[in-house]
Amino acid sequence: MMGSEEQNRINKHPILSEEDFEIVPFSFNGKQVSGKKGEMLSSALIANGIQIFGHHPKDHAPQGIFCANGQCAQCTVIVDGIAVKSCMTPLQANVKVESVEGYPALPEDDEEVVFQEIETVETDVLIIGAGPAGLQAALTLGKLGAKIILVDDKDRLGGKLLLQTHKFFGSVTDSYAGTRGIEIAKILEKEVQLYPNIDIWLNSPCIGVFSDQLVGILKEEIYLHVKPKKLLVATGAREKMLAFPGNTLPGVYGAGAFQTLVNRDLVKSSEQIFIIGGGNVGIIAGYHAIQAGIEVVGLVEALPKCGGYKVHEDKLRRLGVPIYTRHTVVAVHGKDHVESTTISEIDEKFQPIKGTERTFEVDTVLIAIGLDPVNEFYHKAKEFCMDVWAAGDAYEIAEASSAMFSGKIAGMKIARSLGLTEAEVPKEWELKVEVLKSHPGPVVQREKPIKEEGIYPVFHCNQEIPCDPCASVCPKELIAIPDGGILGLPEFQNQEEIDCIGCAQCVAVCPGLAVTLVDYRDDSNNPLVTIPTEIFIGKIEKGEELLVVGEDSEDLGKHTVEKVRILKKYPNTQLITVRLPKEEALEATSFRLPKGKDIKEIQKYQDIIPDTAIICRCERITAGEIRTLIKQGITDANELKAITKIGMGACGAKTCTKLIEKLFREEQIPYEEMTPFVQRPLFVEIPLRHFAGLSKEEKQDD
Repeated sequence: MMGSEEQNRINKHPILSEEDFEIVPFSFNGKQVSGKKGEMLSSALIANGIQIFGHHPKDHAPQGIFCANGQCAQCTVIVDGIAVKSCMTPLQANVKVESVEGYPALPEDDEEVVFQEIETVETDVLIIGAGPAGLQAALTLGKLGAKIILVDDKDRLGGKLLLQTHKFFGSVTDSYAGTRGIEIAKILEKEVQLYPNIDIWLNSPCIGVFSDQLVGILKEEIYLHVKPKKLLVATGAREKMLAFPGNTLPGVYGAGAFQTLVNRDLVKSSEQIFIIGGGNVGIIAGYHAIQAGIEVVGLVEALPKCGGYKVHEDKLRRLGVPIYTRHTVVAVHGKDHVESTTISEIDEKFQPIKGTERTFEVDTVLIAIGLDPVNEFYHKAKEFCMDVWAAGDAYEIAEASSAMFSGKIAGMKIARSLGLTEAEVPKEWELKVEVLKSHPGPVVQREKPIKEEGIYPVFHCNQEIPCDPCASVCPKELIAIPDGGILGLPEFQNQEEIDCIGCAQCVAVCPGLAVTLVDYRDDSNNPLVTIPTEIFIGKIEKGEELLVVGEDSEDLGKHTVEKVRILKKYPNTQLITVRLPKEEALEATSFRLPKGKDIKEIQKYQDIIPDTAIICRCERITAGEIRTLIKQGITDANELKAITKIGMGACGAKTCTKLIEKLFREEQIPYEEMTPFVQRPLFVEIPLRHFAGLSKEEKQDD
């Protein structure tokens, strides 16, 4: 799947703009291609139309990216003779990249290795992970004078904030609600750089935690040990795997991997996608796809309703994306890459209902069924009696706004344990983090305003979630959340004596694009309605005709644009004013893009044999192989490993462990009766030379 690099770059985006970069040449399997210097090699390959990075030695199955986060080994390639994860390897000029075909040959072992001394660095606090939790913990500790080393395996600070182009929910005062994740990352980055006592190590993966209470870090190709007084693990989460036939085909991504490609690296990896999972991650990924010019063919959710925020779900529905609840994926089809996917309705036991199968032509399937904490460093440190804390998703899976508070709380607790402060963690912090991680409330029916005069906002959010931007920005204080908190539905407070000035700040700031402004002042029968949008490339001009969509995704017809505003504080949210009949004015909520490709439903379904689903991606072990051994009485995952090699691959059992546990449950083996894998001492793969203290260039003397 080779192609022109330009064909697979996102050159125009409603939110993101391209930064300056240098194009450098490199080769893949002998063919000359090019990419952006410093971008991850996986992104450079996909930008060149290369989706297949190699083939598995066991069955020659094609391999591509899955997580794009260093958590699996699907994207392994050979760079200048060394096997590396392409999603974690920055592109350099003139490197020679080769696909992994079979087992790579080992280099000749003809030199005696002289081990060098490994440097040990001491610090008050080592923070592993520079996402929202790690950054906030570093700031809390930095302000109190702690000596901190903040490490991250990526080339920039921010973690998953770097993938979030949407505005955040939560509190404006405490968690930057109304600000995009990519902007929050920049804010936090500037703040931590103000403190000389915070030493930032980027491109520095944590390798392992050892029994002598040292932590191994590969600091930009130099391996060293850190001896911290306190350790904070803020390593985030990895995406859950899902077992179904075709689940390892190139083009089956984790939703986070997709966001990494389209939002961080501006690579157009797909043309038509299908999403598995209706939580916030899957729904938001669908919205990001549309912003990147990628067709979302559909989304399935196994539960009767989506688990994500309804305002996010509504954005997708109003853009014409079909959402199939009580459905699941049963197979993905394709020879070397995804070509189609089959979904099916499910019964009360979550089993596919025969005869309800539908197959759609797509080139990408996103898995967004939830996250698992990356917490192995925490558990190993506890085992070795280190003074260790966890924060963010490594502690508990929640929204990024909650992760920031989690980091602040952990930072304060660590500061107290170091004797840097006697202050207790503020009770309001504890309360706020509970509110921020609360599940969405039930959907309610809201009464529409009855006044047909003046100008005022209309709220189209009908589910209680932690969010207060609209109330926080109103200069006249006309919007309030019940009980003065952030958990409730906003209300306009002055409907009897309307004195809204029509500034539209509430419209522009809303993370859910769920506020409109209705103006009856010059025509009560045909009022002006101001609607926010973030999907159009370039500024919409007065006089254009746009398709207006109602609150329940109904088509309200094309209407002429009367005015366009872009507020300075919210530069990527266009406020478009159209004139509508009063019967439609309070229903209008959104615009819909011109229809793209027709959704192509095809008859390609075949009976599924679940035992064929791959459980271990690294060693290509199927569910049937594992299930057979469980039925023979094996309840020890380590015995399964000894027989089948499951869990022995490069990912270190990160992607298959939860699936193996699920197979035991399906075979009626309680968790407490099974023996889990013994964890490896190292959690990240690096060349052995680093443990000898050798650099890439060093050679041993005879």
